Amino acid sequence: MVPISATLLPLVAMLLWGERTVLTVLGWYFIMLGLQIISEIVTLRQLQNVVWVMVPYIYLPYRFWQLYEGLTLLGSKSELLWVRYLLVFELVLWIVSYAINLSQSPRLFRS
Repeated sequence: MVPISATLLPLVAMLLWGERTVLTVLGWYFIMLGLQIISEIVTLRQLQNVVWVMVPYIYLPYRFWQLYEGLTLLGSKSELLWVRYLLVFELVLWIVSYAINLSQSPRLFRS
């Protein structure tokens, strides 16, 4: 659910609300998401062990801040209310995902 919600929903929002502020916020969101995916792939290929699962721990706190700042950049424009709801949804989704990853870390590194 996270990969679909993290990519498809913001992409649809970018296409539907092509306002400059929305494009800026979600454009940088996709750039950082792409950098995270590239970092995970490179780490997995170079180290070939479970250390690659640690890569999101570097990117996710920044993503929390990025989504929060996106909310402040959008302001209170009524026509962008659904984009604000999307950013709140994404923020909650990533925080839950981060918590789940953190809770599973001890089990991953014991094996």
